[in-house]
Amino acid sequence: MTNLTHPDLFKQAPPKLGHEVLKYYAFDPEYINLNNGSYGSTPTPVLDAVHKLTLQVEANPDLFHRLDFQPLLIDVRRRIAQLIGADVDEVVLVANASMGVNTVLRNFEWENGDTIIGCDTTYGSVDRTIHHLSDVRPYPTVKQFTLQFPTTHKEIIANFKEFVASNPTVEGKKTIVVMDSIVSNPGVKLPWQELVKICKEAGFYSVIDAAHSIGQETDINLSEAQPDFWISNCHKWLSAKRSVAVLYVPRRNQHIVKSSIPTSYSYVSPADRKNANFAIQWEWNGTIDYTPFLSIAPALDFRNWLGGEHKINEYCHDLALKGGKRLAEILGTRVMDPEGDLTLNMVNVELPFPRSVKPTQEIDHKFKEKLLRKHKAYSAHFYHNGCWWTRCSAQIWNELGDFEKIGKVWLSVCTETLEELGLKD
Repeated sequence: MTNLTHPDLFKQAPPKLGHEVLKYYAFDPEYINLNNGSYGSTPTPVLDAVHKLTLQVEANPDLFHRLDFQPLLIDVRRRIAQLIGADVDEVVLVANASMGVNTVLRNFEWENGDTIIGCDTTYGSVDRTIHHLSDVRPYPTVKQFTLQFPTTHKEIIANFKEFVASNPTVEGKKTIVVMDSIVSNPGVKLPWQELVKICKEAGFYSVIDAAHSIGQETDINLSEAQPDFWISNCHKWLSAKRSVAVLYVPRRNQHIVKSSIPTSYSYVSPADRKNANFAIQWEWNGTIDYTPFLSIAPALDFRNWLGGEHKINEYCHDLALKGGKRLAEILGTRVMDPEGDLTLNMVNVELPFPRSVKPTQEIDHKFKEKLLRKHKAYSAHFYHNGCWWTRCSAQIWNELGDFEKIGKVWLSVCTETLEELGLKD
C-alpha cells in the first residue's frame, strides 16, 4: 500500500494494469478479490484525498458546509455529467442506486390502474420497492418481464417487444418499466438503449437501474439514449468511496421528481416555483458525510492517471473473457455467454454443483464461510435458470492467475459443501 499523496503520485508513471496496481489498494495480501461488482473498492490515493477532505471539514465545519462544499459538489456533478453525456443540472448525487430508484418511483403520483413492470432478474431491494408500492394505495399493478440466461440481445429485444405489445397502457393511466442496464446476477449487459426506445414508442416511462454501468460501460451518452430516469453507483466500478450514486433526470421529467428524499430545505411547492427546483434540492438535504460524494473527483483523477476509461475497460473486458474461459476449463463447466456479446467486465461461469440442489440459506452461508474465512477468496454465487453460477468481476488489480486460483477454491468449496449436506457419492 502506497503512502504517497495523490498529487505527488500522479506525477509518476502509472503502473501496468494487473497485480502491480494492488499496491494502490488496502487489500489483505492473502485475499483474492474477484467480486468488485458487489461493493467496489476504493484506491488508497482516493482514501488519502478523502482523509484530507475530512480534516478540512473538521477544521471548520461551518466554513465547509456553508461556503466551501457547494462549489466542490457542483464541480463533481459537472465531471460526472460530462462522462455520461448529460447536462450538469440533470445530474445529482444520492447515497446508492437503490436510493435513486426509490426517489424516482416514490415521486410518481400513482393512480388506480397504473402499472409497474420489473424483471425476474431485478435487483432485490428494487424488486421489493416495486412490490411495496403495489401494497399501498392506490395499489398499482405489478407485472414481470422474464429474462432467462443464456440468451442473446436479439432474443431479449424481440421478447420485450412482444411483452410490451401484449401489455399496452390503459388510456389515461401510466406504465413504468424498471430495467437494468447491466444485470447484477447474472452479470450481463442488456440492450438497454434499444429497450428504452421500445418503451418510448409504447408510451411507457423507462427507469434504468444502471448500478453497474458507470466505470464499466464506456461512451455512455444519456442525451442520445434518452432514458426517462437513469441511476448508477459510483463506488462500484468508478473507484469512488462507498457509497455514492448518480441520479439522472432529464429536464423534461424533473416535474415528476418533485422532492428529494429526504425532502430538502430548498424544496418549493410546485405551484410556487418560479425557477428550477430540481438540482438545488440535492445540494443540502440533511447533515451526512458528503466526502464519498466528493471522492468522485480524485477517483476520476486516479483513473485518468492509469490511462482513462477506455484503457481500463479494454483490460478488464479482455480479462473477463479470458478468465471466464479458463475458469470454466478448471471447473469442467461452461461460460454463460461464450461469445461475449453480453459480457463487459463481469463473467458468469457454471459451478460444479448439482442442478437438482435448490438454493437455501444454509448453502449460501456455507459457501460464504468457506470462501471468505477458510480460503480468503470471493466471487459471487447465485442460482439461475436451473443452474448454479459464479459471477467473477475482472478489475484493474486482477490477472488470469486469480481466475485459476478461484477455480481451485470453488472445486474445494463445492466438494466440501456437498459432503456436509450428505450429498457426496
